[in-house]
Amino acid sequence: MSVYDKLNQLAITLPPVAIPAAAYVPFVQTGNLIFLSGHIAKKDGKPWVGQLGLTMTTEEGKAAARAIAVDLMGTLAAACLAAGKTLDDVKRIVKVMSLVNSTGTFTEQHLVTNGCSELLGEVFGPQVGAHARSAFGVAQIPLGACVEIELIAELA
Repeated sequence: MSVYDKLNQLAITLPPVAIPAAAYVPFVQTGNLIFLSGHIAKKDGKPWVGQLGLTMTTEEGKAAARAIAVDLMGTLAAACLAAGKTLDDVKRIVKVMSLVNSTGTFTEQHLVTNGCSELLGEVFGPQVGAHARSAFGVAQIPLGACVEIELIAELA
């Protein structure tokens, strides 16, 4: 099944690339690798604000990370298009790095990040979607967002 068929099956519509809020670009390609800048969680088009372990539960954080995965795939689709390819040409999701706005005692950053990882695996399949990953707890994220995630992918 193509990536686009799977997205349709899941009723996921990919958003356009967000305009950078600072001095960076949404993605960079070098060789066959595409590096996506960090994407913050959004809810209703605005930063999804909160801190895990204080104002948000692990399940809410996981939903935020899943929402970021959708945004990341939208940016990845644009990066593929810029390279003359499509999401079906993604050879591998190589790495995901997740920053979770959390209290010093919150220790479930890895479970929050599963919201992104599980959706990538479902959309791209186990061979392409399985990836290396890091999940960190941080004191704050720009605009007070609860989660920020960046991604590295390889094109065929």
